[in-house]
Amino acid sequence: MDTDPTGRSSHVAEEPERAFFGRRKGKRLRGEQERRLTELLPALRVDLPPDDRPLDPRTLFPAMPAPPEALWLEIGFGGGEHLAAQAAAQPTVGFIGAEPFVNGVVKLLAAIEAHGLRNVRIRDEDVTALLARLPDACLDRVYLLYPDPWPKRRQRKRRFVSDASLAEIGRVLKDGGLFRFASDIDDYAGWTLVRAARCPLLTWTAQGERDWTQPFRGWPGTRYEAKALEAGRRPTYLEFARRPR
Repeated sequence: MDTDPTGRSSHVAEEPERAFFGRRKGKRLRGEQERRLTELLPALRVDLPPDDRPLDPRTLFPAMPAPPEALWLEIGFGGGEHLAAQAAAQPTVGFIGAEPFVNGVVKLLAAIEAHGLRNVRIRDEDVTALLARLPDACLDRVYLLYPDPWPKRRQRKRRFVSDASLAEIGRVLKDGGLFRFASDIDDYAGWTLVRAARCPLLTWTAQGERDWTQPFRGWPGTRYEAKALEAGRRPTYLEFARRPR
């Protein structure tokens, strides 16, 4: 995932090597943040199995009282406010958050500790390797919310959304599973629609204008959305479903 000067973050997927761009750490961490990073993160970290074996995401939640009824992935959770709110509202769902920006990770750790969340696991590295090791049809939902738009033309190959990344998301989603994308940058919304339209695995679920101009049901909002609205930018909310196999 990449971060722009404001701290917004995203993963990179356009180039074949999917190189990582951006910062991994911003402001200096304080004592409690360092403690959470040292004490909490190791138990919540998603490590990949050795020898290129696939990762069964259902095994990641031993602290839940029962196996998760569904599995959701958030790519680039930023400060974690959306992921934490969803995890609190959906205690029977297992949540995997991918975010290599350390300052974002410690914010999510604080929310996990404060609310006693037992259904969250964290991948504090780029999401690309994680996606590649997940088996087919294992996730019920994938979120990509307010990723770095890389607005300059020469930078657009760094955007996470690409033909390759959408194919990978489609692969790991169950039939009918949802990919939800939100952005306050019209060009990135259009970019995503174009690539989703040529992805044979995904179909846009919108039936009318409200379906892409209104937040998703149960939407808790994010700090990037608040900044966008304050600046007068109208967000776009896109939802795609995995076509039946």
